[in-house]
Amino acid sequence: MISKETLFALSLFPYLGFLWFIARTPETPKLALYGFYGTLVFVAVTIPAGIYAQVHYGETLANVDWLHGSAEVFLTLSNILVVIGFRQAIINKSKVKG
Repeated sequence: MISKETLFALSLFPYLGFLWFIARTPETPKLALYGFYGTLVFVAVTIPAGIYAQVHYGETLANVDWLHGSAEVFLTLSNILVVIGFRQAIINKSKVKG
């Protein structure tokens, strides 16, 4: 059985492919693209936070609330950017058609 750590590491490759394609699509809203890239920041923050939780507390990241919540802020901000970016694109598109 494949470990969750290996699966997590392997999942980065399809996501990087997704980013490569979406970044080359001119219709992609810039703000949403920044949000998708922000997900990589979340991953970059989560990995050392998980290591710190394991070394310092002897727990997984999910069990250290203050550290887990701090890392999740980056995912929340990324999601907000994606939603606002696509919302603006929809509004702009409807103004052009209207």
